[in-house]
Amino acid sequence: MRMHYEPDDDGFETARDVFVGRLERWAVQVQGSDAVDAFAVAVALDYRHGATVDGRLGLWEPRHVQAFLLDWAPRTLTVLPGEELPEAPEALRLLLRYLEATGLADPRGTDLDTLLGAVDDTAAGYPQAMADRTRWGLAKFWTTLAAEQGVDLGSPAALARFTERARRGDIPYDEDVLQAIAARHMTEGPPGSLRAEPQLPVTLPPPETLRAEAGRVTLLGMLQGLTEWAGREGRPLTATGRLKTADARELAERLGTGDTPPAAVRSVDDLPRLSLVFELARAALLVRVVKGRLYAVGKAVGDLKDPLALWRRAFDAVFGMRRPLLGAKSGWHAESMLFDAYEDILPDVLNTLYSLPHPMPWPRLRDSVDHAYRVRFQLGGAADRMWFDDAHRDLRVVLDLLEELGAVERPVGLADPVYRSFPLPAGAVPPVPGRAAGSAALPDGRSPDAASDTGEPSDGPVELIRLTALGTWAVRGRLLDAGRDAPLVGELAHAPAAGLLGILAEHYDTDSARLELDRWVQSHDGPDRALPLLLDAIRTTPYRTRGQAMLETLCAALPQDEGDRFALRLRRDPQVAPLAIGVLVSRGLLAPEDLTEAESLVMVAEGMLQFLEVAGADGFTDAVRAQGADFREALDVALTASHPDHAALQDLRDAAARLPRTPMARAGRRPGTTGRPARGGKPGRGRRR
Repeated sequence: MRMHYEPDDDGFETARDVFVGRLERWAVQVQGSDAVDAFAVAVALDYRHGATVDGRLGLWEPRHVQAFLLDWAPRTLTVLPGEELPEAPEALRLLLRYLEATGLADPRGTDLDTLLGAVDDTAAGYPQAMADRTRWGLAKFWTTLAAEQGVDLGSPAALARFTERARRGDIPYDEDVLQAIAARHMTEGPPGSLRAEPQLPVTLPPPETLRAEAGRVTLLGMLQGLTEWAGREGRPLTATGRLKTADARELAERLGTGDTPPAAVRSVDDLPRLSLVFELARAALLVRVVKGRLYAVGKAVGDLKDPLALWRRAFDAVFGMRRPLLGAKSGWHAESMLFDAYEDILPDVLNTLYSLPHPMPWPRLRDSVDHAYRVRFQLGGAADRMWFDDAHRDLRVVLDLLEELGAVERPVGLADPVYRSFPLPAGAVPPVPGRAAGSAALPDGRSPDAASDTGEPSDGPVELIRLTALGTWAVRGRLLDAGRDAPLVGELAHAPAAGLLGILAEHYDTDSARLELDRWVQSHDGPDRALPLLLDAIRTTPYRTRGQAMLETLCAALPQDEGDRFALRLRRDPQVAPLAIGVLVSRGLLAPEDLTEAESLVMVAEGMLQFLEVAGADGFTDAVRAQGADFREALDVALTASHPDHAALQDLRDAAARLPRTPMARAGRRPGTTGRPARGGKPGRGRRR
């Protein structure tokens, strides 16, 4: 049982139905609840899968509770005339409790008590939200209207007649409501369109180290000095809201901006560095202009004393610096494509650099942004090269500011070979050899982003762009603020064992998982105490496929010899042996012919149990139709095996009892020799992870 699926993964619906069925059984057996609104539970999972940027089914926060009960449920849960309101709040409570009880809750989410409190607080507004027709979806609006008109919703002919009458304008409805629904529908896009690309886990130094690095950024001192200069009493500005010339000259010298003013400073434009500091301070809300005077913002006093907080203010302010950085400075200077796409391109550039294992060469970054321009502005092959050169120049202006702020580094060196293996994005503009606007020259006079005419990074030195630790920290903060998944090595050090292994299995690469596991083991007093906790989590998970993934992840994250020895010991563990044997076979430590007869039978059962869990009832029945006697024979073997998971075996018996009756397997075949289902996949097929 996975807790994360790609938007177009057909396996989600099957997994959701299996999950809801297990939850219903748990609610009866453990919670004593015999009235579960299973459809509302499924809709809650649909919401986390299709209407959020991260799609993590097991991670819930109060904002998700509110969005589900006050937006998604009113939009998607149809209540026909005479029907009672769906019990969405109670369904959500059961879902949250089940996630916690089964170890499926993402430990990076909000704790259960807080979430249940959020449900209680939000539930009061749920009936009103459900009654607000402007919150409905288009399908719900027309379905409800048809039912209110007495249309038989089960009759295609009746629905067709209703549709025709609506087109002719013969059906009365509230046009304002329909317009509000249509406007929201146009801006939100289809389910799954919000989903963002997952990010690799990152490592960060401790906060005190980041704070020390922020304190060494010269630009922060200038921002502090400008804010102190403005003060609570304020400083007069010109009629156009700019620094007075005399004040600008004095302030540039006081702050040490490095401006080289002409003999006669006629305006602040003659001091571009000071102008940049001034605009950055305004964008960071350190100073504000009121009635022609510049004042320090009182609410920023605390951040001025904390270098890390001040640095984050300045970094976030860069996203609001489009016009000061890239706006036209004169009547003849036209804005570039980056100016028009700044709010989208800058986050995309930083998110692209985030968590990369190797610095990105300028040609790769430039070409990917050019591709974005072509898509955004629908540019054909005849687009003027100057448009792209101007955009490249402006992108370098932004990178210059980020570099000065200490968010990015841009050394010159050889690109990692991985960048030479990627194809050039379709529609990207190949650079003109030797032409790179705004780029610095290497000692031999060549441009650091010189590339071949195919746009590939050259074998020589290029400009390499990477986020610093401060930049990684800040981008991660913005990703989390947007609800995206941005794993941090070490953040799971105190997570429950089941939560740790589940997250590592689904969201971590092997190297990062090894680091995270090592920190978790250290925080739990070493391997002797930590490994039994992890093994108990595997034993108690109610899903065979999840237990398999957890054990595989644990063995892979342990040092190689230790992981092998751990799996070998578990072969003798009656409860975990089926999972351990699967790990040993996949790691090449055990061949199928090495299994005892009893182990062979158990592994047939294990494969069948995992297949039932992945395929669901319908997929199970489809396998019978596709493989017939072979499948039946393997099923008979599985039902007679001494498998330790009795609850899963009962599910298998129930599924077998619902199968259509077919002729028995051909006589003379030894049970278990053919038709054996692969672990976690359909019989006779390899598992797809």
